[in-house]
Order: sequence, then structure tokens, then C-alpha cells
Amino acid sequence: MTGQHTPTLDDVARAAGVSRATASRVVTGQGAASRDARDRVAAAVAQLGYVPDAAARALASRSGTRLAVAVIGRTAAVLDDPYVGRVLTTAAHTAAEREVGVSLHWLPLHDPYSLARLAVTRNLGGLLVVNPTQPALDTVPRALRGRVAAIGVGTSHVPSFDVDNGTGTEGVVRHLANTGRRRIAMVTGPPWLPCGDRAVAAYRRVVQDTGGEARVVPGDFTAARGAEAAAEIMLRWPDTDAVFALSDLTALGVLDGLHALGVGVPSDVAVAGFDDIAFACLSRPALTTSTHPVEQIAAAAARTVLDRHDTAPTTFYPSTLVVRDSA
Repeated sequence: MTGQHTPTLDDVARAAGVSRATASRVVTGQGAASRDARDRVAAAVAQLGYVPDAAARALASRSGTRLAVAVIGRTAAVLDDPYVGRVLTTAAHTAAEREVGVSLHWLPLHDPYSLARLAVTRNLGGLLVVNPTQPALDTVPRALRGRVAAIGVGTSHVPSFDVDNGTGTEGVVRHLANTGRRRIAMVTGPPWLPCGDRAVAAYRRVVQDTGGEARVVPGDFTAARGAEAAAEIMLRWPDTDAVFALSDLTALGVLDGLHALGVGVPSDVAVAGFDDIAFACLSRPALTTSTHPVEQIAAAAARTVLDRHDTAPTTFYPSTLVVRDSA
């Protein structure tokens, strides 16, 4: 195959070891195919850079196209996250200005090739990947590069747009330390989500700088897990005097969990979150947090893929400390 050859559906079928009919059913999403066949076809599509004729026409002109917002998560419940709603609403407004529709998709965490299958569907004008992981981004077909953006971590071929949660976390944890807290615990995001690694590293750095010890428990960005984490932290480290959660929803759960234990906030334990969601200022005590400009991030990512803008591999947006009563 020469460098000038445009991959065809026959090439995909041969590379995947399936019939042309099976390859067609997978690519078009019409008809039955086994999970194994779907995975092999998706892998062949990514390897060869195949784009269906209809998708190629959609990429050449925004007429009749759509912007897909694909959210990776363990279950479809991830679509209920208010963060996803903010991304989707902003993406819809941005796309509507260009007369482009928007679709929302859940991509199972355990099935990275689901992103490749979505990437080659018909009428796709652009693709935003929320909660991206390296295995999923690696499946993006070469021919669609430039029309895909990640909200979170990216790759050399998929630009990323994200909040600077490392600097934001450092600001929150240093604020806790500067108010006299020395035994600070952290509730993280989902361990499989790589964009949270920056925040964990920043937390560990500040704790070390202030002479403390790291006290890290896993979270999942939900209030329910926050309440569980509060109980776990106070059981493991009863002298804890502050808890930072990498999500306001989780921090609100921490507040609830500490209240159930009879722990005063902030008199006994200070609590801080991250995101500055609308409910953060309504909790009692009002939640100290750091901002997350979701709308600005989502709009920039959508404009990049729909308008084919050249952009830096990584674009970070600043996060600002908001001090309230909880810390």
C-alpha cells in the first residue's frame, strides 16, 4: 500500500479478518456484529485511518454535520454528572451558532475502541472527548485528527483543554496550611482519570513543604463517596484537621459525613472543594473552593474542532481560590 492510497472498506475488512459485510455493519452501526468483530474493525479503522465516504463529506463541509460529545465512564450514570451537563450545554450553544447539531454519548471505560467506532459514524463534524484516557485516544483514526479535542488529558494528535487543577489545588491546600491546618487529607477523583494526577501531585508537594504527611483516599466526584470518605479519613487519621476534595460534590458529601460524626466544620476540621459549583455558596457552612471555568473550556474545545483551528497541544485555564466559611 503506497502513501497515496486512500484506505477503503475492503482494506479495513482484510486488516480486521472479517467479511466486507461485517465491516460495513460495524462502520455504519447498522446490523449485528459480535463484540470481537467490532473491536477488530475499530482497531483496523484506527490503524489505517479509514473514513467512510459519508463521514469524509461531513468533514469537508459543516452542512448537515453534528458535534458528538463523548463521555467516558464506568457506567452510563456518568452522563448525570452536572459537569457533563455544563459541557453539553456550552457545546450545544457553540455548535448552534454554526448550524450544527449535538449528540451525547456514553463510552464504557472498559471498551476504549468504542471511541474509534463513534469516530467513524456518519455526519460527524467534530468530536469532544470528556474524561479522556490514553487507551481511548490512541484509537482515534488518523484521518479524523484535527476534528477531535479532549477535555482533560490529550495526546500528540489530540489537543487538550482543561482547568489547571494542579495550580488550583496548590492554592487551596496552601490556604489550608496558612490558616494553621497541618494534618490535611485529600479525596481524589476516580483513580482511572489521568487528569487528576496533577492535582494529587500538587497536594503532596504542598503537604511535604509544610511538614505534613500525605493522607489520600480515592473518590469518584460524587457526594455519596464524599460522605464515605469522611468516615474513612476520621477512622484512619482521627487527628485530621482539614479535608480537601477534588470536586465540590464530594466536598459537600464530606460536610455531610463529618456532620453525621459530630465533627464541627471548620472548628474541628476545615473542608474545601474544587469547581465552585452553584451550590457551593449555599451549603452551611459555605464551601471554600477553587473555580473551574467549564463553559470557557468547552466553548474553546468546540470551536477548535468545528472551525478547524490550529491550537497548542495543551491549553490550561486558570483556577482561582474562593474563600468561604468552611475553611
